[in-house]
Amino acid sequence: MTGRTVAVVRPGALTTVQDLGRVGHAHLGVPRSGALDAGAVRLLNRLVGNAEGAAVLETTVDGCAVRSGCAVTVAVGGAPCPVRVDGRPAAWGTAVRLRPGSLLEVGAAVRGLRSYVAFGGGIAVEPVLGSRSTDLLSGLGPAPLSAGAELPLGAVAPSVRGPVDAPPWPGPPEELVLRVRLGPRDDWFTREALRTLATRAYRVSPASNRIGLRLDGPPLERAVPGELPSEGMVLGAVQVPPDGLPVVFLADHPTTGGYPVVAVVREGDLDAAAQAVPGTSVRFVPATRRGPGGGGPR
Repeated sequence: MTGRTVAVVRPGALTTVQDLGRVGHAHLGVPRSGALDAGAVRLLNRLVGNAEGAAVLETTVDGCAVRSGCAVTVAVGGAPCPVRVDGRPAAWGTAVRLRPGSLLEVGAAVRGLRSYVAFGGGIAVEPVLGSRSTDLLSGLGPAPLSAGAELPLGAVAPSVRGPVDAPPWPGPPEELVLRVRLGPRDDWFTREALRTLATRAYRVSPASNRIGLRLDGPPLERAVPGELPSEGMVLGAVQVPPDGLPVVFLADHPTTGGYPVVAVVREGDLDAAAQAVPGTSVRFVPATRRGPGGGGPR
């Protein structure tokens, strides 16, 4: 292996290439995708001297291992995890320099779910619709990492003077608090269901993934029977399927859906949702209440 590349030694349970997503294509049926913990990606890219939107690796639960084909600055962050370079402990959450041939091992998450690895110059796989992100729902972007795969790295911009200091990552939440704006279909639910949403606790289900944060807890009772025609879905939409248990749509969500959306989570709260392990307590806090007649059946 030569040149500005890294080779995958251990891909882990699920490691994908992610940037900040492909924005502006929902009308074509293409979701945003991108890193679930966007704040962690921005921070790590600053640490290695990249633009905030450079592509990184997103690992899930058990990390990954890669071998560098060049001298490169890396930083590992997101969910706290052990980091080793050539078998020796290395710093998490700060810039580390790799030599050509060095083995970088990212261990299992100690807290949270998803760790990220940024490389100086960024991962330079071919972009699709303006993004290098892997979208697990649509299949756009590069495939999840496999052993032996090689990933190209971009050139470090000559204007970059080197890594910069960045604030520490706050860590995964012990309780996930999601601020929501009710609607557009909150009037498809009973008053008691809306009270339940605002006052009762849910827990993150093990069935959660990059498409949605599935929740266990009290079901939300419908006031309107039947189903509505499929309509557009947005990042953070809280969709309620027939079992009444809310699903918070994350980066790889579908762009349309036929179940009513009771509320939408503020985008700034979704980074924490990316790190909420199964069993984490979840509470919804309605930011405002809609006026009557805002989103009934059609």
